[in-house]
Amino acid sequence: MPKQLLIESDPIPDEVELIIIDLGSTPQMPPEDTLVENQTIYLLPKPVTVIEVGQPFELTSAAQIVATGDALAAGNLLADYLRPATGFVLPVVEATDAEHPVLHLLIDPNISDDEEAYRLEVNAESVTLRAPALAGLFHAVQTLRQLLPPEIYGASLVTSIRWSMPGVTIKDQPRFPWRGGHLDVCRHFFPAHYVKRYIDLLALHKFNRFHWHLTDDQGWRIEIKRYPRLTEVGAWRRETMLGHWSDQPRRFDGKPHGGFYSQDEIREIVAYAAARGIIVVPEIEMPGHAQAAIAAYPELGNVDTPLEVSGEWGISDNVFNVEESTFTFLQNVLLEVLDLFPSPYIHIGGDEVPKTQWNTSPTAQAYMRAHGLPDAHALQSDFIRRMDRFLNAHGRTLVGWDEILEGGLADNAIVMSWRGEEGGIEAAGQGHDVVMTPESDTYFDHYQFDPSSEGVAIGGLTSLEKVYGYEPVPAALAPDQAKHVLGSQGQLWTEYVPTIERLEYMVYPRMCALAEVVWSPRERDAYARFVDRLRTHVKRLDQMGVNYCRRAL
Repeated sequence: MPKQLLIESDPIPDEVELIIIDLGSTPQMPPEDTLVENQTIYLLPKPVTVIEVGQPFELTSAAQIVATGDALAAGNLLADYLRPATGFVLPVVEATDAEHPVLHLLIDPNISDDEEAYRLEVNAESVTLRAPALAGLFHAVQTLRQLLPPEIYGASLVTSIRWSMPGVTIKDQPRFPWRGGHLDVCRHFFPAHYVKRYIDLLALHKFNRFHWHLTDDQGWRIEIKRYPRLTEVGAWRRETMLGHWSDQPRRFDGKPHGGFYSQDEIREIVAYAAARGIIVVPEIEMPGHAQAAIAAYPELGNVDTPLEVSGEWGISDNVFNVEESTFTFLQNVLLEVLDLFPSPYIHIGGDEVPKTQWNTSPTAQAYMRAHGLPDAHALQSDFIRRMDRFLNAHGRTLVGWDEILEGGLADNAIVMSWRGEEGGIEAAGQGHDVVMTPESDTYFDHYQFDPSSEGVAIGGLTSLEKVYGYEPVPAALAPDQAKHVLGSQGQLWTEYVPTIERLEYMVYPRMCALAEVVWSPRERDAYARFVDRLRTHVKRLDQMGVNYCRRAL
């Protein structure tokens, strides 16, 4: 009888050791006394069920990957993943014969109604990955990688490893349809090649959304051909604040900082993400967080004083004006964004909009009178509704932070609830879809430990255990409202994240915990057992050179 290892309704068993049976040396295998065997099954995020079924599959250079149609993309990705560490150049073919061990990828609509579900079967003769759609096969490929020794994640050839996968049957599917990772590239710019690595790490953990924060007061990072000054001027700041925002007197480094992504780079990154099952959701901030754009095109602002791209953190009073020419400008920007990003979702920010300038602007006051708007909150709502109608007319859905509730929510908007869960509860109660992103549990710019021991961060304390304990569906929601919770995502704002090393330290392993929150069944492992699996999982991150926070373990 097969032994069931990880079934949601059963007590969690003790760690299971798999007996790896020596199938004999082959010309492709190193000498027997140098072999390192894969002896435990530690998967992250935890699948719905894992069943041990017998003998392992030995991956050798004689193996072939069989895939056709839509499955071919996942087959090619699998071959690319396996090549660096093994040295095996595995062919991806439409059919094979009995002489070759087979890794078979199949599109099977009967698996599940969820396109991201998959089945993975491993025995001594073959490996079979099934899913109702390509998205599920991408996730199956990630699980297959975790069944191999951690060295499979390395970039260099390893000759001392038996590339053995335990015999298992895995049935799996995600709990939530929105599982995201956010990255702010405005406060500090990160080059295109690193954005791809960030996406690789999201894919490894079965995330399916990359929320790319591309514009803010401190920098405009996306090339817009119709408005070249957005990157000629808006992508560069004269200097950057040192220390924490609250420090007095404020200090600056005196060094220019900036950069932007060309439209060719953006298309390449979008395609790279799609090839790993990830949708890129761009964020173009409006009506606030607009100082970089106004510095480039002063006619977009509310005051005559010339502006620079901000080198300070915090909230700027400089917001877009409400002249018709400004709405035209923003819609023209969005047209180029829509051409670059096939995502059904376009994030327009909508957060932290000071009303100071609108309250004193003759143009804003005249607009409010003409449209029967009682106050500046209603003006903000009107602004968002115009963008909502524009995006809907182009077949897209507007996403915004929970401030877009103020003054009345646009008809078709999705709300990201960051100031706690109240905004998400309100929006779900109104029948709107929501993504739960409370800063207390999902903001990875917060400290992980005692602030005195961890360098500068924005504030707050969000430990690994706190992230793992987060539940995205608030108890306050009735079942018919809870269905509007699409999921959650991890946020990284980069005011205090100037380097790639610091970025990875802040994100991992907290993103590993969130991966399990949004993928695995609601009744998760005890935290201690999660950490046991995580200690094996970070060996994979070690192979990839990820600078994760080791203190968290």
